Amino acid sequence: MYNLIGAGLIVIGGGIGLGMIGGKAMEGIARQPEAAGKIQTAMIIIGALLEGLAFGALILGNPS
Repeated sequence: MYNLIGAGLIVIGGGIGLGMIGGKAMEGIARQPEAAGKIQTAMIIIGALLEGLAFGALILGNPS
């Protein structure tokens, strides 16, 4: 039961994090369009690390 609550919190946290990353990246690109490539690259790397962390937490947090 508690592992399902933990899994839900992990998914919600990962979704919030990815949403914040995407939103802030779009704000940065809107302010400096010439830096879009660098911002996009950093956004993809950070997003991948966040997804990997959330996926790892789901695997480690599931006792069954």
